[in-house]
Amino acid sequence: MSDEDPEPLRDASVVVARDADGLVALLSAWFPRQGGEYLFLPGGRREEGETPLRCAQRELQEEAGITATTWHPLGAFAITLSTTARVHLFEARDLTCGPQQLTPTERDFKLSWWPLQDAIDAATKGRFILPAGPLALLLVDRAEHNAPDN
Repeated sequence: MSDEDPEPLRDASVVVARDADGLVALLSAWFPRQGGEYLFLPGGRREEGETPLRCAQRELQEEAGITATTWHPLGAFAITLSTTARVHLFEARDLTCGPQQLTPTERDFKLSWWPLQDAIDAATKGRFILPAGPLALLLVDRAEHNAPDN
């Protein structure tokens, strides 16, 4: 490893999209390098000039075919220690569903709807491919349990 900083990563956004019944939009796909099918939340890298929220909105629409009118930021966290790039987490509510707009590398993404607690249970069993999804789910769950009307 050289003493120079590696190529900087772009920020990313990840979305917990919840329908009127509180179900969470989860994606799944086969990941050959990891040897199995894994779950993940809609999300991806920011494009040039894009805000974290706009990135989240675009990724949710492309990967899951979902648009949302209500957005809640959940925080931003370092992607790795070797870069200043961050992953921005959001909850999306008041959803409208349409067709997925998948790229050729995303063509196998399958959308399903899960109760929040079942999604968290899947995370505790190692069924998620990336750590941002489980973190976002836990933050949504915590916010829900700390809401004033609970």
